[in-house]
Amino acid sequence: MQTTLGPLLHFWSKNEVFDFYEQVAESGFDRICLGEVTCGKRRELKLADWLELARRLQNSGKNVILSTMTLLESQSDYFQLKKVCGNEEFLVEANDMAAVQELSSRGLDFVTGPSVNIYNAYALKHLQKLGLKRWVMPVELSAEKLKAVLAQAESLGISESLETEVFSYGYMPLAYSARCFTARVNKLNKDACEFTCLKTPNGIPLATQEGEKLFTINGIQTMSGQCMNLLDQWWMMEDMGVSSMRFSAHSKEVFTALDKVLAQLELEQPGETMPVNDQCNGYWFGRNGLEMEQI
Repeated sequence: MQTTLGPLLHFWSKNEVFDFYEQVAESGFDRICLGEVTCGKRRELKLADWLELARRLQNSGKNVILSTMTLLESQSDYFQLKKVCGNEEFLVEANDMAAVQELSSRGLDFVTGPSVNIYNAYALKHLQKLGLKRWVMPVELSAEKLKAVLAQAESLGISESLETEVFSYGYMPLAYSARCFTARVNKLNKDACEFTCLKTPNGIPLATQEGEKLFTINGIQTMSGQCMNLLDQWWMMEDMGVSSMRFSAHSKEVFTALDKVLAQLELEQPGETMPVNDQCNGYWFGRNGLEMEQI
């Protein structure tokens, strides 16, 4: 089982991002996804900066992937997507169908992120013809649904040449909007947001009237209010034929804890675990996403 560190979903300063990936370079993660995927106004890092980080991580022995934006809102967003897809050095993760079209038109292999809605093996077969090599299951699907998709893929004869990845830890990216909720909370216009996301590097928690954590607001992105935690499903996924687990870190402290836990799992030595407060796994068990099923 391989491990993938997904792209940073929150907005951090350039120095914080570079410091973070220095730590990542020394970690046990196999694969690292880099790039701005949430908002085109977050321009602390240019493509040249992401490529510099990619080369550093590659020199540290990491398999590096460049991730594209999830919601394109302007012509400049599209131009940026074309630059990422045409980088000529690193495999690209497509997070929307515009990126799939761009990559396939160039004759390039690609992977898809969890925001590309793939719900059956017929979609996988079509995308594979376009160049798909690995897909990340949408976060809302269950283990039973994944089993059905993988069985269908086997019947279509595509399972041997296609890898499957499951989002296994972190705040789940649920939806994207043309509106910026973080700007609105701070009484700012989206076009003059003053990059206010920098003031809330872990997002803004949103609770129900009963005080239950429901969502995390991250600019134009709505995330789960609790962290998906499927770490204890490691061996079940492996038995199902899942090739890699994806993790999303929303702070350096969470990343450090994840790295320690994964090292123990790989050695089959259960030890430290992630904190259990404010975590969920409901989708995986076919239940409400915010629920936590006890194994």
